[in-house]
Amino acid sequence: MINSGFFRNVTRFVLLILVQVLVFNNLNFFGYINPLIYILFLYWYPIKQNRTTFIVTCFILGLLVDIFSDTLAINAAATVTIAYLRPTIMRFVFGVNYEFQSFKLNNSTKAQQFTFLALLTIIHHLVYFTLEIFSFSNSLLILQKTVTVGIATLILSILFSTLFSSKKE
Repeated sequence: MINSGFFRNVTRFVLLILVQVLVFNNLNFFGYINPLIYILFLYWYPIKQNRTTFIVTCFILGLLVDIFSDTLAINAAATVTIAYLRPTIMRFVFGVNYEFQSFKLNNSTKAQQFTFLALLTIIHHLVYFTLEIFSFSNSLLILQKTVTVGIATLILSILFSTLFSSKKE
């Protein structure tokens, strides 16, 4: 029997890929800002799951976005990087609370949730645009794209997070 958590993760996986590929890859705010909303999967993924399965799933997520976006595994590399760094980021943001078995993202403060999502976004975009541009002479362009696309991604991610929140008030 398939539990509801597994079904929820598969649904999020498929829907985030479809939304990214069909909607956000076709948007061009100011000519170059394309929000990368699919990284919400890494934000929403359950904390105490098998880490190897998580990293492989994130690789497949990034690779599928790469296939549909024609970006030569840049998304896969950036997604695997933040999947690997996720426990360290969580330990930094949530502190000792992260180590407990009963820890849930919904039980943390909004500031902690925002910081966690912002760090995931910044690291992902920094790796992504460094690999896309791949030139030290264009470091300012890398930072500019990281900040502008990161802000757009963060705003839309917060919007999606609040719209599809599973927390009942």
